[in-house]
Amino acid sequence: MAYLKNAWYVAAWDHEVPEGGMLSRRLLGDPILFFRDEAGVVKALHGVCPHRYAPLARGKLVGDMVQCGYHGLGFGTDGACVHNPFGAPPKNMSLRPYPVIELHSAIWIWMGEADRADPALIPDFGFNDPETAWVGKGYLNVKAGYELEIENILDLSHVQFLHPTTLGSDKVSEGIYTWKQEGDEVWSNRDIHGEMMTPELAEAMGIDPDALADRWINVRWNAPANLAIFAGAVTSGRPKAEGREAPTAHLFTPETGTSSHYWYSIAFPKAMGPIGDQMAQEQVRFLSVPFELEDLPMLEDQQANIGDRDLRTMKLGWLPGDAAGARARNLLYARIDAEVAAREKTTEMA
Repeated sequence: MAYLKNAWYVAAWDHEVPEGGMLSRRLLGDPILFFRDEAGVVKALHGVCPHRYAPLARGKLVGDMVQCGYHGLGFGTDGACVHNPFGAPPKNMSLRPYPVIELHSAIWIWMGEADRADPALIPDFGFNDPETAWVGKGYLNVKAGYELEIENILDLSHVQFLHPTTLGSDKVSEGIYTWKQEGDEVWSNRDIHGEMMTPELAEAMGIDPDALADRWINVRWNAPANLAIFAGAVTSGRPKAEGREAPTAHLFTPETGTSSHYWYSIAFPKAMGPIGDQMAQEQVRFLSVPFELEDLPMLEDQQANIGDRDLRTMKLGWLPGDAAGARARNLLYARIDAEVAAREKTTEMA
Protein backbone atom coordinates (compact mmCIF):
# COMPACT_ATOMS: atom_id res chain seq x y z
CA MET A 1 0.00 0.00 0.00
CA ALA A 2 1.32 3.43 -0.93
CA TYR A 3 1.39 6.09 1.78
CA LEU A 4 2.08 9.80 1.79
CA LYS A 5 5.63 9.94 3.14
CA ASN A 6 6.51 13.63 2.99
CA ALA A 7 4.12 14.71 5.71
CA TRP A 8 3.90 14.89 9.48
CA TYR A 9 2.17 12.05 11.29
CA VAL A 10 1.50 11.72 14.99
CA ALA A 11 3.55 8.91 16.51
CA ALA A 12 2.63 9.20 20.19
CA TRP A 13 1.36 11.46 22.92
CA ASP A 14 4.23 13.19 24.71
CA HIS A 15 3.80 11.10 27.88
CA GLU A 16 4.11 7.83 25.94
CA VAL A 17 7.88 8.32 25.61
CA PRO A 18 9.15 8.76 29.18
CA GLU A 19 12.70 9.70 30.10
CA GLY A 20 14.79 6.56 30.31
CA GLY A 21 12.20 4.50 28.47
CA MET A 22 11.58 3.39 24.90
CA LEU A 23 8.45 3.03 22.78
CA SER A 24 8.14 0.69 19.80
CA ARG A 25 5.41 1.42 17.28
CA ARG A 26 4.69 0.31 13.71
CA LEU A 27 3.93 3.28 11.48
CA LEU A 28 3.13 3.06 7.76
CA GLY A 29 4.19 -0.59 7.98
CA ASP A 30 7.64 0.22 9.41
CA PRO A 31 8.83 -0.55 12.97
CA ILE A 32 10.03 2.63 14.68
CA LEU A 33 11.73 2.99 18.08
CA PHE A 34 11.26 6.19 20.10
CA PHE A 35 13.32 7.30 23.08
CA ARG A 36 14.61 10.45 24.74
CA ASP A 37 18.28 11.39 24.77
CA GLU A 38 19.96 12.56 27.95
CA ALA A 39 18.75 16.11 27.27
CA GLY A 40 15.15 14.87 27.13
CA VAL A 41 14.78 15.36 23.37
CA VAL A 42 12.74 12.69 21.57
CA LYS A 43 14.59 10.64 18.95
CA ALA A 44 13.32 8.05 16.46
CA LEU A 45 15.21 5.23 14.75
CA HIS A 46 14.30 2.25 12.61
CA GLY A 47 13.35 -0.31 15.23
CA VAL A 48 15.13 -3.43 13.95
CA CYS A 49 18.79 -4.30 14.50
CA PRO A 50 20.52 -4.78 11.11
CA HIS A 51 22.64 -7.67 12.44
CA ARG A 52 19.97 -10.38 12.84
CA TYR A 53 16.74 -8.37 12.71
CA ALA A 54 16.12 -8.43 16.44
CA PRO A 55 13.56 -5.88 17.69
CA LEU A 56 15.47 -3.11 19.43
CA ALA A 57 12.58 -2.64 21.84
CA ARG A 58 13.88 -5.82 23.53
CA GLY A 59 17.11 -4.01 24.28
CA LYS A 60 17.82 -1.12 26.61
CA LEU A 61 18.73 2.55 26.65
CA VAL A 62 22.25 3.29 27.88
CA GLY A 63 22.65 7.06 28.06
CA ASP A 64 22.18 8.26 24.48
CA MET A 65 22.75 4.78 23.05
CA VAL A 66 20.21 2.09 22.19
CA GLN A 67 21.71 -1.31 22.89
CA CYS A 68 20.35 -4.38 21.13
CA GLY A 69 19.22 -7.05 23.57
CA TYR A 70 20.45 -9.90 21.36
CA HIS A 71 24.18 -9.36 20.71
CA GLY A 72 24.82 -6.01 22.38
CA LEU A 73 25.39 -3.73 19.39
CA GLY A 74 24.83 -0.10 20.35
CA PHE A 75 23.42 2.69 18.17
CA GLY A 76 23.65 6.45 18.66
CA THR A 77 20.89 8.98 18.22
CA ASP A 78 21.89 9.42 14.56
CA GLY A 79 21.52 5.68 13.92
CA ALA A 80 25.24 4.94 13.57
CA CYS A 81 26.60 1.83 15.26
CA VAL A 82 28.80 3.19 18.06
CA HIS A 83 29.43 0.09 20.16
CA ASN A 84 30.38 -3.51 19.40
CA PRO A 85 31.21 -5.76 22.38
CA PHE A 86 33.35 -7.96 20.10
CA GLY A 87 35.45 -5.35 18.29
CA ALA A 88 35.24 -2.17 16.27
CA PRO A 89 31.71 -0.92 15.51
CA PRO A 90 30.79 -2.08 11.97
CA LYS A 91 30.32 0.91 9.70
CA ASN A 92 27.91 -0.99 7.45
CA MET A 93 25.39 -1.51 10.26
CA SER A 94 23.37 1.61 10.88
CA LEU A 95 19.75 2.54 11.49
CA ARG A 96 17.66 5.09 9.67
CA PRO A 97 16.94 8.12 11.87
CA TYR A 98 13.63 9.96 11.45
CA PRO A 99 12.91 13.66 12.03
CA VAL A 100 10.69 14.10 15.08
CA ILE A 101 9.15 17.16 16.76
CA GLU A 102 7.40 17.39 20.12
CA LEU A 103 4.55 19.89 19.76
CA HIS A 104 0.95 20.37 20.92
CA SER A 105 1.22 17.53 23.50
CA ALA A 106 2.15 15.09 20.71
CA ILE A 107 5.24 13.60 19.10
CA TRP A 108 5.24 14.10 15.33
CA ILE A 109 7.32 12.08 12.87
CA TRP A 110 8.30 12.72 9.24
CA MET A 111 8.46 9.42 7.36
CA GLY A 112 9.75 10.79 4.04
CA GLU A 113 12.80 12.71 2.83
CA ALA A 114 14.49 14.18 5.90
CA ASP A 115 15.60 17.38 4.18
CA ARG A 116 11.96 18.27 3.50
CA ALA A 117 10.84 17.94 7.13
CA ASP A 118 9.75 21.52 7.82
CA PRO A 119 8.22 21.96 11.32
CA ALA A 120 6.10 24.80 9.92
CA LEU A 121 4.10 22.15 8.02
CA ILE A 122 2.75 20.62 11.23
CA PRO A 123 -0.99 21.45 11.36
CA ASP A 124 -2.14 23.89 14.02
CA PHE A 125 -3.29 22.04 17.12
CA GLY A 126 -2.32 24.89 19.40
CA PHE A 127 -5.43 24.32 21.50
CA ASN A 128 -3.53 21.29 22.85
CA ASP A 129 -0.59 23.38 24.07
CA PRO A 130 0.06 22.12 27.63
CA GLU A 131 1.22 25.60 28.63
CA THR A 132 -2.20 27.14 28.00
CA ALA A 133 -4.67 24.24 28.13
CA TRP A 134 -5.76 21.31 30.22
CA VAL A 135 -5.65 18.38 27.80
CA GLY A 136 -7.41 15.05 28.30
CA LYS A 137 -5.83 12.43 26.03
CA GLY A 138 -6.76 8.96 24.80
CA TYR A 139 -5.48 6.32 22.38
CA LEU A 140 -6.95 3.37 20.50
CA ASN A 141 -5.42 0.81 18.16
CA VAL A 142 -8.02 0.19 15.46
CA LYS A 143 -8.11 -2.79 13.11
CA ALA A 144 -9.33 -0.60 10.27
CA GLY A 145 -7.63 1.55 7.66
CA TYR A 146 -7.06 5.24 8.29
CA GLU A 147 -9.16 6.27 5.27
CA LEU A 148 -12.25 4.93 7.04
CA GLU A 149 -11.26 6.95 10.10
CA ILE A 150 -10.98 10.15 8.04
CA GLU A 151 -14.48 9.77 6.66
CA ASN A 152 -15.88 8.80 10.06
CA ILE A 153 -14.84 12.18 11.48
CA LEU A 154 -15.62 14.32 8.43
CA ASP A 155 -19.17 12.95 8.22
CA LEU A 156 -20.60 13.27 11.71
CA SER A 157 -24.16 12.65 10.56
CA HIS A 158 -23.55 9.16 11.95
CA VAL A 159 -23.71 10.39 15.57
CA GLN A 160 -27.53 10.31 15.39
CA PHE A 161 -27.52 6.58 14.67
CA LEU A 162 -24.26 5.18 16.05
CA HIS A 163 -24.14 7.33 19.21
CA PRO A 164 -27.80 8.07 20.05
CA THR A 165 -27.33 8.08 23.84
CA THR A 166 -23.93 9.78 24.01
CA LEU A 167 -23.07 12.21 21.21
CA GLY A 168 -26.17 12.29 19.01
CA SER A 169 -29.85 13.19 18.94
CA ASP A 170 -32.73 12.94 16.48
CA LYS A 171 -32.08 16.58 15.52
CA VAL A 172 -28.74 15.89 13.84
CA SER A 173 -30.26 14.92 10.48
CA GLU A 174 -32.25 18.19 10.50
CA GLY A 175 -29.08 20.25 10.88
CA ILE A 176 -27.58 22.47 8.20
CA TYR A 177 -24.56 20.81 6.57
CA THR A 178 -21.94 22.62 4.49
CA TRP A 179 -18.39 21.87 3.47
CA LYS A 180 -15.53 23.75 1.86
CA GLN A 181 -11.93 23.47 0.81
CA GLU A 182 -9.53 26.20 1.92
CA GLY A 183 -6.13 25.65 0.35
CA ASP A 184 -4.99 22.21 1.45
CA GLU A 185 -7.59 22.03 4.23
CA VAL A 186 -11.07 20.54 4.03
CA TRP A 187 -13.83 21.69 6.38
CA SER A 188 -17.10 19.95 7.23
CA ASN A 189 -19.59 22.12 9.13
CA ARG A 190 -22.86 21.20 10.78
CA ASP A 191 -25.29 23.50 12.66
CA ILE A 192 -28.06 21.94 14.74
CA HIS A 193 -30.83 24.06 16.25
CA GLY A 194 -33.27 23.35 19.07
CA GLU A 195 -31.51 20.17 20.18
CA MET A 196 -31.94 18.33 23.47
CA MET A 197 -28.37 17.19 24.07
CA THR A 198 -27.38 14.31 26.31
CA PRO A 199 -26.68 15.36 29.92
CA GLU A 200 -22.94 14.72 29.52
CA LEU A 201 -22.70 16.93 26.43
CA ALA A 202 -24.81 19.63 28.04
CA GLU A 203 -22.50 19.65 31.08
CA ALA A 204 -19.39 19.93 28.89
CA MET A 205 -20.93 22.86 27.03
CA GLY A 206 -22.21 24.59 30.17
CA ILE A 207 -25.85 24.16 29.10
CA ASP A 208 -28.80 23.43 31.38
CA PRO A 209 -29.52 19.74 30.60
CA ASP A 210 -33.25 20.50 30.57
CA ALA A 211 -32.88 23.32 28.02
CA LEU A 212 -32.76 23.15 24.23
CA ALA A 213 -29.43 24.03 22.66
CA ASP A 214 -28.02 25.26 19.37
CA ARG A 215 -24.92 23.22 18.56
CA TRP A 216 -22.21 23.72 15.96
CA ILE A 217 -19.71 21.08 14.84
CA ASN A 218 -16.90 22.30 12.57
CA VAL A 219 -14.36 19.69 11.44
CA ARG A 220 -10.97 20.50 9.89
CA TRP A 221 -8.87 17.98 7.96
CA ASN A 222 -5.16 18.33 7.22
CA ALA A 223 -3.27 15.68 5.29
CA PRO A 224 -2.61 12.93 5.81
CA ALA A 225 -5.13 12.25 8.59
CA ASN A 226 -4.97 14.98 11.21
CA LEU A 227 -8.42 16.25 12.15
CA ALA A 228 -9.74 18.79 14.63
CA ILE A 229 -13.33 19.26 15.73
CA PHE A 230 -14.38 22.69 16.97
CA ALA A 231 -17.68 21.85 18.62
CA GLY A 232 -19.70 24.10 20.86
CA ALA A 233 -23.19 24.95 22.00
CA VAL A 234 -25.30 27.74 23.43
CA THR A 235 -28.77 27.83 24.94
CA SER A 236 -31.16 27.82 21.99
CA GLY A 237 -31.82 31.29 20.62
CA ARG A 238 -28.91 32.96 22.44
CA PRO A 239 -25.93 34.54 20.61
CA LYS A 240 -23.16 32.11 19.72
CA ALA A 241 -20.67 34.29 21.58
CA GLU A 242 -22.34 33.29 24.86
CA GLY A 243 -21.66 29.60 24.23
CA ARG A 244 -18.73 27.36 25.07
CA GLU A 245 -16.50 25.57 22.59
CA ALA A 246 -14.40 22.53 23.49
CA PRO A 247 -11.96 21.60 20.69
CA THR A 248 -11.01 17.97 20.18
CA ALA A 249 -8.15 16.42 18.20
CA HIS A 250 -8.54 13.23 16.16
CA LEU A 251 -5.16 12.12 14.88
CA PHE A 252 -4.74 8.99 12.77
CA THR A 253 -1.60 7.25 11.53
CA PRO A 254 -1.60 4.03 9.49
CA GLU A 255 -0.12 1.06 11.28
CA THR A 256 -0.61 -1.23 8.28
CA GLY A 257 -2.90 -1.12 5.26
CA THR A 258 -5.76 -2.42 7.40
CA SER A 259 -5.02 -1.03 10.87
CA SER A 260 -4.37 2.38 12.35
CA HIS A 261 -3.43 4.33 15.45
CA TYR A 262 -5.96 6.81 16.83
CA TRP A 263 -5.04 9.57 19.27
CA TYR A 264 -7.85 11.77 20.53
CA SER A 265 -8.06 14.63 23.00
CA ILE A 266 -10.26 17.37 24.42
CA ALA A 267 -8.95 20.67 25.75
CA PHE A 268 -10.16 23.36 28.14
CA PRO A 269 -8.34 26.66 28.88
CA LYS A 270 -6.03 26.73 31.87
CA ALA A 271 -7.73 30.01 32.74
CA MET A 272 -10.60 27.86 34.02
CA GLY A 273 -8.36 26.71 36.86
CA PRO A 274 -8.53 23.21 38.41
CA ILE A 275 -12.11 22.73 37.21
CA GLY A 276 -10.77 22.84 33.64
CA ASP A 277 -8.35 20.00 34.38
CA GLN A 278 -11.12 17.99 36.00
CA MET A 279 -13.40 18.55 33.00
CA ALA A 280 -10.69 17.58 30.51
CA GLN A 281 -10.13 14.26 32.26
CA GLU A 282 -13.83 13.55 32.79
CA GLN A 283 -14.76 14.43 29.22
CA VAL A 284 -12.01 12.34 27.61
CA ARG A 285 -13.23 9.37 29.67
CA PHE A 286 -16.76 10.11 28.49
CA LEU A 287 -15.64 10.29 24.84
CA SER A 288 -13.71 7.04 25.18
CA VAL A 289 -16.97 5.12 25.65
CA PRO A 290 -18.58 5.85 22.24
CA PHE A 291 -15.20 5.82 20.50
CA GLU A 292 -14.24 2.39 21.85
CA LEU A 293 -17.63 0.69 22.16
CA GLU A 294 -19.45 2.15 19.12
CA ASP A 295 -17.06 3.63 16.53
CA LEU A 296 -14.34 1.02 16.85
CA PRO A 297 -16.54 -2.08 16.31
CA MET A 298 -18.27 -0.44 13.34
CA LEU A 299 -15.00 0.57 11.68
CA GLU A 300 -13.43 -2.84 12.28
CA ASP A 301 -16.47 -4.60 10.83
CA GLN A 302 -16.33 -2.29 7.80
CA GLN A 303 -12.68 -3.20 7.30
CA ALA A 304 -13.49 -6.90 7.64
CA ASN A 305 -16.01 -6.53 4.81
CA ILE A 306 -13.53 -4.58 2.67
CA GLY A 307 -10.67 -6.96 3.39
CA ASP A 308 -7.42 -6.16 1.61
CA ARG A 309 -9.11 -4.32 -1.25
CA ASP A 310 -8.01 -0.76 -2.01
CA LEU A 311 -10.82 1.58 -0.98
CA ARG A 312 -10.06 4.00 -3.81
CA THR A 313 -10.82 1.33 -6.43
CA MET A 314 -14.15 0.28 -4.90
CA LYS A 315 -17.58 1.45 -6.00
CA LEU A 316 -19.05 3.38 -3.08
CA GLY A 317 -22.52 4.80 -2.57
CA TRP A 318 -23.09 8.53 -2.13
CA LEU A 319 -24.90 10.67 0.43
CA PRO A 320 -24.61 14.46 0.80
CA GLY A 321 -22.55 14.09 3.98
CA ASP A 322 -19.87 12.19 2.05
CA ALA A 323 -18.67 15.30 0.19
CA ALA A 324 -15.99 16.50 2.61
CA GLY A 325 -14.57 13.03 3.20
CA ALA A 326 -14.44 12.28 -0.51
CA ARG A 327 -12.63 15.56 -1.21
CA ALA A 328 -10.10 14.89 1.55
CA ARG A 329 -9.38 11.39 0.26
CA ASN A 330 -9.00 12.66 -3.31
CA LEU A 331 -6.54 15.35 -2.18
CA LEU A 332 -4.62 12.71 -0.23
CA TYR A 333 -4.56 10.31 -3.17
CA ALA A 334 -3.31 13.05 -5.50
CA ARG A 335 -0.36 13.76 -3.20
CA ILE A 336 0.42 10.05 -2.85
CA ASP A 337 0.33 9.57 -6.63
CA ALA A 338 2.63 12.57 -7.13
CA GLU A 339 5.14 11.16 -4.65
CA VAL A 340 5.08 7.72 -6.23
CA ALA A 341 5.59 9.22 -9.69
CA ALA A 342 8.51 11.32 -8.45
CA ARG A 343 10.19 8.29 -6.86
CA GLU A 344 9.73 6.23 -10.02
CA LYS A 345 11.22 9.03 -12.11
CA THR A 346 14.21 9.28 -9.79
CA THR A 347 14.71 5.51 -10.00
CA GLU A 348 14.60 5.61 -13.81
CA MET A 349 17.22 8.37 -13.89
CA ALA A 350 19.55 6.56 -11.49
